[in-house]
Amino acid sequence: MVLEAPLVAADVVQWLYSDAPQLDGTLEIVSELAQRLRAGGVPVDRATTGIWIVHPNVRAEGSIWDSEGTRELRRYVPGEDADANYESSPIKRVHETKQPVRVDISNCAGTDDDFPVCQELREEGYTDYIALPMPFSDGSVKVATFATKAPKGFSGGNLSVFDSIMRPLALVCELKSLRRTAETVLNTYVGPRAGLKVLDGTTRRGEGEWIKAVISFADIRGFTRLSNSLPADKLVLFLNKYFGAMTEAVEAHGGEVLKFIGDEVMAIFPYETEEEAKSAAYNALLAARDTLKKIGEINQQKTCMVTPDMSVGIALHAGDVFYGNVGSETRLDFTVVGPAVNLAARIAELAKDLGREVLVSDNVAGLMGCRSGLFGSYHVKGFDDPVSVYSPNLTSGEKFDNCPDITVARALEEN
Repeated sequence: MVLEAPLVAADVVQWLYSDAPQLDGTLEIVSELAQRLRAGGVPVDRATTGIWIVHPNVRAEGSIWDSEGTRELRRYVPGEDADANYESSPIKRVHETKQPVRVDISNCAGTDDDFPVCQELREEGYTDYIALPMPFSDGSVKVATFATKAPKGFSGGNLSVFDSIMRPLALVCELKSLRRTAETVLNTYVGPRAGLKVLDGTTRRGEGEWIKAVISFADIRGFTRLSNSLPADKLVLFLNKYFGAMTEAVEAHGGEVLKFIGDEVMAIFPYETEEEAKSAAYNALLAARDTLKKIGEINQQKTCMVTPDMSVGIALHAGDVFYGNVGSETRLDFTVVGPAVNLAARIAELAKDLGREVLVSDNVAGLMGCRSGLFGSYHVKGFDDPVSVYSPNLTSGEKFDNCPDITVARALEEN
């Protein structure tokens, strides 16, 4: 049964103001919206939204639904192809004019309105297309589009329904966009684990929790001299490549980078049970191995002849750390603190002094169930007792045992 346009619009608007905000994101909203429109007799066969987002690598997100079963969240990254597609799209015209753009797909071939997207839709059997502005409260305009395969296209009543639902649809999409922006900013600057806690309300100074974790400290060898000699733009390029390699390796193995301190990277691999502890230690070693491998590849590529080869040192320690907010009344930092963090930093300094790529503390060796191949025991600043460290050779193969006996001492025995 085909309902009257005002009744369809009222039903959809009521849903947008009541239940739609409870959905997870714009893709879910667009999918259910299209199905509700179809149930009311509006012949929607394709519906999309396009929203600019705040993200270090992504320019916009598009939610795409069609009657053939497509449910896709598409991310658009800056680049020549993406820019060219945008320049030749009805989306750009909507952004510029803040007015709807309707295209009679069946009869627009060879005209100025025959956009590339309309050519593609024509081949798929679509007959009519409309792109409408979604006004956000900040004055910006986002876009929603609808297309149909109905022989006669959209009727005047269908268009009035679209017009009626745009503002409430924009409001719901803006709410989701703001949440998405907050998540992106927090994940980018404090990490996903800390970001989720901040969004959940853990923002008071001193608020946090004690957790168990393997702590990883990594730094660039000779960075002070390097930073004094390289031009600023080349230094930033150098650091981004190093930070990128380290972060990718840590996240690939379940860890989280907490902060960059000059040339240092601090990451954690949390655990709770004994089994998780062994896995966290193993993953931290895998991340260290992959970091060294990635940096070796960067050095071989010689993408920037001005910058020298990278050389890093990585220290791993495990223990209890306080994970939470520290700082002033107006400026907080979500981080980990405690004696275990201090010792991890000291072992990183020790690795630099000893010229080792990787040093593992006795605690990490204990989690791995292996203390063979002790590299030595050393006094470090701020700690009374000497610190035992191990130096596994992680470059000997793609895999290594939970008890990596390929230390300097064992290598000497084999020779």
